[in-house]
Amino acid sequence: MKKHRWTIVLLIAIGVIVNYFDRINMSIALPLLQQEFDLTAGQMGIFLSAFAWSYALLQLPVGPLLDKIGVKWVTRVATVIWTVACLLTAVANGWGLIILSRVLLGIGEAPFFPSAAKAVSHWVPRNERGRAIAAYDSQSKLSNAIGAPILALIVTEWGWRGGFLATAILSLVYAIVFWVWYREPHEDKRLTKEEYQYITEGGSQSSKESTGSAMKNLRYLLTKRKVWAVFIGFAAYGYSWFLFLTWLPGYLATEMGMSILKSGWYSAIPWIVGTITELVIGGWLVDRLINKGYNRTRVCKVFLVTGMIFGLSIIGAAFTHSANMAVFWISMALGGLVVTSAVAYSIPTFIAPKGSVGTLTGLLTFGNNSMAIIAPITTGFIVQATGSFMYAFLLAAAFLVAGILSYTFLLKDLEPIESATSESSSQNELIS
Repeated sequence: MKKHRWTIVLLIAIGVIVNYFDRINMSIALPLLQQEFDLTAGQMGIFLSAFAWSYALLQLPVGPLLDKIGVKWVTRVATVIWTVACLLTAVANGWGLIILSRVLLGIGEAPFFPSAAKAVSHWVPRNERGRAIAAYDSQSKLSNAIGAPILALIVTEWGWRGGFLATAILSLVYAIVFWVWYREPHEDKRLTKEEYQYITEGGSQSSKESTGSAMKNLRYLLTKRKVWAVFIGFAAYGYSWFLFLTWLPGYLATEMGMSILKSGWYSAIPWIVGTITELVIGGWLVDRLINKGYNRTRVCKVFLVTGMIFGLSIIGAAFTHSANMAVFWISMALGGLVVTSAVAYSIPTFIAPKGSVGTLTGLLTFGNNSMAIIAPITTGFIVQATGSFMYAFLLAAAFLVAGILSYTFLLKDLEPIESATSESSSQNELIS
């Protein structure tokens, strides 16, 4: 049997790398932007969060849109928008236009992770889904590991505009490849009958449109405790994630006195650790334990909670003045947190009602990416007020404690949620 489904996973994984190259170029270029536009730490936080203003808010409508229109066309249009946004940033002649172009980038990239989760629910059977999601989600860490030093070199040689131009070209290439390659399983002629049967019999979701109105489906999901459990936990993880994503190079450059190039190389270390732990633990080990017969809910909860406990290593970074020790503690924290990311992204593909994977993933990524607005700005103003990152890291630890409590006490099982129409029918039968 051919494994065409894994070429789709690879296509998604490459898209994640491109997405994160587009995002981290701002954090790498920030010291030069600070000099050119005379920015305070608080204003730098606003620059770093501008992408998330539109990205987070669009997660709610993007999910239902994916469930109605499908992965192929939503993502095709999105790739064009984010390519244009990167190009506009490179040619912007003022800080206002830079912020606007970052907002546009958020619009373009907002559908990608809900789209990826929905594509995996169509293309990958349940017993392979942990590996598939870890395979693409881990690239958000690998892209930082390889992107930080590469973009630092480009920015050092050709200035901050050169960094944005490079990512614009990369985005254009990916847009073309996605348009040519991605199809839904039922329409892809490269997919053999044997593999299609293997996918569908393995519990893949249908790629047909969802039933019911978007708002009705969303309101229904919000009545479910397990949805709130994952929402709170994913948001708690998101605060630390976006703190690292946006401020790590700046933290090493300002608090540890590194050059842009050196901070880029040091920043790569925690992301390399995160890539390895997500692939090996969040993907391969989780699937292996479940396929050996261990209870899925128990396995997922253990890894969610343990990963966030490791995330509390950020407290160590709060109290060190050594660059090497800071990178060690941040690597420990990030290595644990990314395991929770892989598991959390897989949960909607298991618990979402039929046809609602996009809606549920959009809801969860809205909570997660709201922290992309809060974390950079909060961190910037804390640093501006105290002259240190210590309290910013301690605040991130407090968020993680909330996530640990949510996963421990609110998440009871990972069984599929009945659709709103099925639940109504069941209730009517009981009444009659």
